Amino acid sequence: MKLLIVRHGDPDYSIDSLTETGWREAELLAERFSKLNVKGFYVSPMGRAKDTASLTLKKMGRTAVEYPWLREFAPRIQKHWQDQPNCVWDWLPTEWTKESRYFELEAWSTTEIMEGGHIGEEAEWVFEGLDQLLAKHGYQREGKYYRAERSNEDTLILFCHFGVECVILSHLLHVSPMVLWHGLCAAPASVTTVVTEERRKGIASFRMSAFGDISHLYAAGREPSFAARFCETFDRGDQRHD
Repeated sequence: MKLLIVRHGDPDYSIDSLTETGWREAELLAERFSKLNVKGFYVSPMGRAKDTASLTLKKMGRTAVEYPWLREFAPRIQKHWQDQPNCVWDWLPTEWTKESRYFELEAWSTTEIMEGGHIGEEAEWVFEGLDQLLAKHGYQREGKYYRAERSNEDTLILFCHFGVECVILSHLLHVSPMVLWHGLCAAPASVTTVVTEERRKGIASFRMSAFGDISHLYAAGREPSFAARFCETFDRGDQRHD
């Protein structure tokens, strides 16, 4: 089985949709995916993801199943030195890296700040939804691998968001999502590919073969959108700061 996890196109957060650039990126995704044999499409209920998916679905004459757990990872953390709750992946590295538990698969959500934001509970909700989807397609979770009850080479496409993408990958690859949130950056309209490996009959694990692929943008002569990144150097006033 192959999972293609798609981050929505360049977002206009004010209307939960896409910018003009984002719509063009969605067109290029549709051209890329139209060449594939896709078993199923799944989409976040949020506008920017649904709009990104819409062009692919229209081009291929298909529909998508909407799952609430594919929405952007919602809970926010309240840090004692800030007045307002903040997004968990916008935390400064000089602060969160002081706590070793954030690097640990079994302990990352057990700190006071994480428990206060119910981050672990939200992640478990995503894990459960993902496992139910995979079971529907023949792969039943057992511990940290999957029982291949109906082995297949189906392709599934999930249109969603960066934050929840990292939660999905943390479950499949057994890595703390904090490491993924802060160490990876998926550009708008990027495609991450995760494929099963069944090295022993009936026992499957997932392996990531590509993260944040934007070759469809480069093939069309387009640079990736900057959304999701912070300034490359501090003196870049035209790029995102805190």
